Amino acid sequence: MIRTLRRRFIAIAMLSLLGTLAVLCTAIGVGTYLSTSDRVDRAIDLLYENRGEFPAPPETAPNPSGAFGFQVTPETQFETRYFIVELTAQQEVRFVDTDHIAALDRQTVVEYVSSILRDGDSRGYVGHYRFGIFPGEDGGSTIIGMDCFVQIQGVYNMIRITLLMALACAAVVLLLLAFFSRRAIRPFVENLERQRQFVTDASHELKTPLSILSADLGMLENPGEENRWLKSAQAQVSRLDQIIRNLVELARTEESVRVSAVTEVSLSDAAWACAEAFQTLAEAAGKALAAEVADGIEIEGVSDDLFRLLSILLDNAVKYCDAGGTIRLSLSRRGRWVVLTVSNPCAGLDPGQLPRYFDRFYRADSSRARSTGGYGIGLSTAKAIVTRHHGRIFNRYDGHVISFTAMLPQIQRKGRSK
Repeated sequence: MIRTLRRRFIAIAMLSLLGTLAVLCTAIGVGTYLSTSDRVDRAIDLLYENRGEFPAPPETAPNPSGAFGFQVTPETQFETRYFIVELTAQQEVRFVDTDHIAALDRQTVVEYVSSILRDGDSRGYVGHYRFGIFPGEDGGSTIIGMDCFVQIQGVYNMIRITLLMALACAAVVLLLLAFFSRRAIRPFVENLERQRQFVTDASHELKTPLSILSADLGMLENPGEENRWLKSAQAQVSRLDQIIRNLVELARTEESVRVSAVTEVSLSDAAWACAEAFQTLAEAAGKALAAEVADGIEIEGVSDDLFRLLSILLDNAVKYCDAGGTIRLSLSRRGRWVVLTVSNPCAGLDPGQLPRYFDRFYRADSSRARSTGGYGIGLSTAKAIVTRHHGRIFNRYDGHVISFTAMLPQIQRKGRSK
């Protein structure tokens, strides 16, 4: 449980960080792209406003930390590469100016213009050239295209650096979380240990007075006559004793598995043994039990806990199976998992309550639970056993049959898969 809590803490923290970094990287990438496009558009506008030439630079030195606007310098006319195309009202090329660009000839520029006109956008990119379309003379139009290869490369480099830095930050945070997560969840662990210790100590303290009460009630019992008040008191003492046993067992099963207690357990043999043990109990209750168990299934775990898991699921099925129904026990392999399923017909359940069946002391039908002797602890104990064996358990209900499925990792042997 502690290991699962630590993993969830790290996972939630990392997902929050990755989400934040994703938003930040997206904002930086989009912002850089838009600001670059805006600067190039401003330069294209200047060319159109000045008939294909840049205006003279201002006498004062340009401010490099200025906003997104384009600033003309003495070198601008030499380092900026662009072409100008004038079109007639019928969208035919009337004039092509390639004096300010060496990489394109007239034919290539005409092909770019055809692509621009085909797309129908007034501004955009064709290849690595940013273009703008402006109204021209006699109903025609003017297209100005500017080489933005360096600017686009700068945007891509900015995005790459941002992503690499984000990944590096995520890796550093992951290492820090792995190192400090134990300290972060330590108060919860200590509180949980105190709760377990309290349950254990309180249970031991309660056992003695319950034993004395049980013995005193036995002495008060008169063999010759029946006292219903005495019988009721004895039943309540027995019920309290069983609750205490269940609480102690639940506290024990939530502890981490001791390595010395882990052995190779034949779950197939355990399933057959439990099925035979509950066969008579099911028949006595007017119900049937059918088992379908694959042979040779072994897992690593605590033998007593796994027997207890099978007993809880079968006992729960016998108690709550509809009269005359058939309880089904299934054990099979699914990839690297062992799948244990116990199902039984049980009409009238609320599907919305299924997730709560594994909560402590939860009983979907209190009156029915009391009539069958249930305390709402068994399934929570089963979940604790499955969790400490690195598995998961869940339930399903199809409107008539309820099933409980536990998935446990099986032993992977070299050379073959069980």
